[in-house]
Amino acid sequence: MSTRIKASLAIVWLALSATAALAQGFPNKPVRLIVPYPAGGSVDNISRAVAPRLGALWGQPIVIENRAGGATQIAAESVAKSAADGYTLFATGMETFAINPYMLAKLSYDVKDFTPVSGYGLSNQILVVPSSSPFKTLAEFMAHAKAKPGELAYATIGLGGSSHINMVLFESMTGVKLTPVHYKGGAPAVTDLLGGHVPSAFLSSQLVDQGIKSGHIRALAVGSKSRLRQHPDVPTVAENGIAGFEAVSWFGVWAPAGTPRDVVLKINADIQKVFADTEFREKFLDRAMLDPIAGSPEQFAEFIKAEAAKWSKVVKDANLKIE
Repeated sequence: MSTRIKASLAIVWLALSATAALAQGFPNKPVRLIVPYPAGGSVDNISRAVAPRLGALWGQPIVIENRAGGATQIAAESVAKSAADGYTLFATGMETFAINPYMLAKLSYDVKDFTPVSGYGLSNQILVVPSSSPFKTLAEFMAHAKAKPGELAYATIGLGGSSHINMVLFESMTGVKLTPVHYKGGAPAVTDLLGGHVPSAFLSSQLVDQGIKSGHIRALAVGSKSRLRQHPDVPTVAENGIAGFEAVSWFGVWAPAGTPRDVVLKINADIQKVFADTEFREKFLDRAMLDPIAGSPEQFAEFIKAEAAKWSKVVKDANLKIE
């Protein structure tokens, strides 16, 4: 064996050994979890529920940083430029990787700059109005929207977010025309909805659950395939004659591309361990009406690919190109 080959093999062996050592000792310092929304939204809530449990497994704190704005681009760009060592993670919703690349003419980040780590969960959306609204049913809401195109507004968690794109799908399947009002996250959208400053919204069930139960928000229809156990009296959109309609939001965790595979696998396994815990399911997931996304990083990547194919078509059909 030549000296050059021996040297090359030595370099490879050292690189593999370093990667294995990094994974074995990970983490040995605090981990940052970047969330591209204000505090109080769905992704922020689940991140804050997962973080202390993950931190207990690791013996290190997980520090959550909220960096809202730019349709998640501000946070995404900062994560993409971070060291690929597992100490900076990105928790975001479906728009960052399944919608923005097809809707925004220019992105400040590249999808290839990230590697999927683990899914968080799926949340069914609920079409809601303030309790002061004159609309008691989805049929009344649609009748008004058809009679006065564009007059009715709806709140979104941000441009291209689940509450925006699901309403675009709703418009395309019903023929109604509504006007979006974009907020920088779910919490401010719900605040204005509660105050009657915006007449409607398609928001995740966990964001509007308390408002519905307290009587401050009225649920017109759920976007799930079947009625929700927690709100059995609220009909599905499909029950209202819109066959095949389904509105869900989903979210997960990513790391900068190039993060060692062993580190990615460890983070995935520990997040999955948290979600499999019976107490966590009962105290958080069930109450938040979230269905966990189980599986490996590769399975999560395939899920994202399928979602991107679905939503890219919705964006194209609606001519939803933002310069």
